[in-house]
Amino acid sequence: MRVVMERGKEDGRVLNLVRNTEVKDIHQFRLAFTRFMLNYEFGMEEVLTKINILKAEFSQLHDYSPIEHVTSRIKSPESIMKKVKARGFPISIDGIRDNIFDIAGIRIVCSFLKDAYVIANMLTEQPDVELLEVKDYIKNPKPNGYRSLHLIVEIPVFLSHGEERVRVELQIRTIAMDFWASLEHKIYYKFESDIPDYLKDQLYEAAQMVGELDVKMEGVSDAVKALHPDPDAEAGARIELSPSTTLEDLLKNLQ
Repeated sequence: MRVVMERGKEDGRVLNLVRNTEVKDIHQFRLAFTRFMLNYEFGMEEVLTKINILKAEFSQLHDYSPIEHVTSRIKSPESIMKKVKARGFPISIDGIRDNIFDIAGIRIVCSFLKDAYVIANMLTEQPDVELLEVKDYIKNPKPNGYRSLHLIVEIPVFLSHGEERVRVELQIRTIAMDFWASLEHKIYYKFESDIPDYLKDQLYEAAQMVGELDVKMEGVSDAVKALHPDPDAEAGARIELSPSTTLEDLLKNLQ
């Protein structure tokens, strides 16, 4: 009953958002939009299953798992429609599908820099996962200091009427990066995006410290593995990478 009520609330919000737009048949759009959003929920669950299988395998068969924890979310109808209107995209199912790639989002938090690329490789090498886009903010941080590895993947979802291809955004970052990003988001929200310059400077300095910490901890991790190697570790988990390694570099090393 609660799911039905929540879905009804979302339907109502979608109706309010598309009123007075070029959508001619609002009720037909609402029905199509509900079906459209379900596809993203199913797609996200498919990718989460893959991640959880990898996490369980490493936890049970190896001395170390590169996956610390995982969170996920589906973008709200309000957020989707506001983004569509703000960027001038067509208010249609095709317009949303072709232009909004982060409707379904999964965040994977790992311990070390190397883990981010190893996890990305393990997921994108699976035959039903198509890698569409890579944005490496670890190698090339955003101007504010933000670091993370962003992937857009496409995965098949099999429904009663056939196959649907669904895009899912993956954000892979270290614990330190996640701590910084969470704090920056809270401050950004508190100041309604108008953060004082001195706080921006402090956040940027903190981001630099986070980067240095990740490099230092990567060295500690390598030293520990050298002293106590895991004989059953996956080949990909033993590759030596630098903080500037990209997904493309990793894939070349594995060939």
